[in-house]
Amino acid sequence: MEKNVVSRIKSILLGNIVPIAFFLLTLGAVIAAKIPPLFLLSEVVRRLSRNTFLVLALIIPVIAGLGLNFAIVLGAMAAQAALFFVVDWNVTGLKGILLAMVIASLISVFLGWLVGLTLNRAKGREMITSMILGFFANGVYQLIFLFFIGSLIPFSKAEMLLPQGVGLRNTVDLYGTVAGALNNIYVVNIKFISIFVVPLLFVVGLCLFITFLLKTKLGQDFKAVGQDMHIARTAGIDVDKTRIIAVIYSTVLAAIGQVIYLQDIGTVNTYNSHEQIGLFSIAALLVGGASVRKASIWNAIIGVLLFHTLFVVAPSAGNRLFGQPQIGEFFREFIAYAVIAFALAMHGWKARKAKH
Repeated sequence: MEKNVVSRIKSILLGNIVPIAFFLLTLGAVIAAKIPPLFLLSEVVRRLSRNTFLVLALIIPVIAGLGLNFAIVLGAMAAQAALFFVVDWNVTGLKGILLAMVIASLISVFLGWLVGLTLNRAKGREMITSMILGFFANGVYQLIFLFFIGSLIPFSKAEMLLPQGVGLRNTVDLYGTVAGALNNIYVVNIKFISIFVVPLLFVVGLCLFITFLLKTKLGQDFKAVGQDMHIARTAGIDVDKTRIIAVIYSTVLAAIGQVIYLQDIGTVNTYNSHEQIGLFSIAALLVGGASVRKASIWNAIIGVLLFHTLFVVAPSAGNRLFGQPQIGEFFREFIAYAVIAFALAMHGWKARKAKH
């Protein structure tokens, strides 16, 4: 009896080693940083409303057996392109946000379809393929917005363009157009904490949508394909089509998530805002206890809370411990890469163990 209890505790600890280790690390950083609790809580609540949607966008491909979808950066690029045009057309407020979401979603359906087709030709190597696709798409994105905007693609706002009239500036300001358009609809203020209700409602809505989707025929197909493609194909499921649909869902949700994220930030770093989205969203999901083959809504929420708490306190902790706030900045990037590397190593080890 005691042996069973010990083995169960051991398996629970091993199964949740990443979130447990990260919780202890974050707790240590919070103690070292000595940040006022209300300020910390305010920042974490804001990041929860800003980043959770993007992390949730990763769940469906994991369930469908495609692993960690680094190609969500394509959805982020689509969102930024949509926002640039919305700002240029001077569509402001909630109308501008909704228009950006519609345009970004339409672009993302096409991009997700292309990514899905590519990943179907790289079965078993989806994660590295999606990562390389992200790099390739970034090159195309930079070509379009550095050389085609203002020359082949007309833009009416000269202040958005580089001095020579071709290419977008490094930073596009969303203030005066769509910045805070979702945040400002309904705000609950509790002491020094501002809770932006509408972005949180988007997150709750997506959680309910994913829960509902996984109970439908399509959701069951995702699970079947994720568990064993051969058995799923034998059962009459169109495996390739199901995988493409999973990637399209993920890309569209990432695009909507990026619009929510950027309206909160208020500015778009034209050539860099999308680059870290895949890395930090995947790291947050893994920190919450997800793996390459298994992910849930709670993994996403717990991961965002832990990962972004560390993001808030890392510079202050680095400053207090080493006298250099920049160390905290480097440390959190190192942590993001380390968590992903550890998850991939664990996946490889478990797959090898399962074969033997």
